[in-house]
Amino acid sequence: MAAAGNAPTAGEYIIHHLQHLQSGSGFWTLNLDSIFWAVVTGVLGCYVMWRVARSVTSGVPGRTQAAVEFLVEMVDTQAKGIVHNADSRKMVAPLALTVFIWIFLMNAMDLLPVDLIPAFWHVAGPAVGAKDYMRVVPTADLSITMALSITVLLICIYYNIKIKGAGGWVHELISAPFGAKWYLAPFNLAMQLIEFVAKTVSHGMRLFGNMYAGELIFMLIALMGGAWFTAVGLPLALGHVIAGTAWAIFHILIITLQAFVFMMLTLVYVGQAHDSH
Repeated sequence: MAAAGNAPTAGEYIIHHLQHLQSGSGFWTLNLDSIFWAVVTGVLGCYVMWRVARSVTSGVPGRTQAAVEFLVEMVDTQAKGIVHNADSRKMVAPLALTVFIWIFLMNAMDLLPVDLIPAFWHVAGPAVGAKDYMRVVPTADLSITMALSITVLLICIYYNIKIKGAGGWVHELISAPFGAKWYLAPFNLAMQLIEFVAKTVSHGMRLFGNMYAGELIFMLIALMGGAWFTAVGLPLALGHVIAGTAWAIFHILIITLQAFVFMMLTLVYVGQAHDSH
């Protein structure tokens, strides 16, 4: 992070924390840390839901079961109000639930102290020949959020073809929104393509922008809190934790809201794929 024996400056500290542990080069560069933590949180979410499903009871539910039942009912209600095809909801509702839980858990990695996991990697990484970089919030990585939004786009294309048929969907592409005149077909197609691209990019960028900003704020708070605690002779790590706690309490609302917004937009886009123009 800095020259040997010297503490990093504020700029060096932030730049270092914004670097990914990567493999490859150019377009095929993989952010290994984002992939790893995305998989870990996904597996954790599946495990928790599996444990709840195994221990479900028809009697008085425990707190975990009650929370999961509330979440399932909330997602199912939203799905019924947006996707009116009952057969499609058999896949779409579980998909929306998965999206919400997975993104919530990935966002929640931002609540960990800024230097907690990077401190362990600072020792373990170079020891195994890896670079001393580690970012732990997958949704603060544009490649992850865009991969999620592109997946939603592919699902929308699937439902467009399934519900309307390949010919029906192609006809819609060249006949809406301006009308089914042959000379309007290029303009209709251009508008449809722009709409698909705009929805996909904004879907991924919205989540990325909010979580990236939150990550930066945690870093700045850690710098200020750590500097103050160091000035009065207290441990740097203690300053990071205490200074970040107030923002973390507020940030719980943000990570939940962003997961909910992404889930709702997923439902809206899939619902639009069922509608005819």
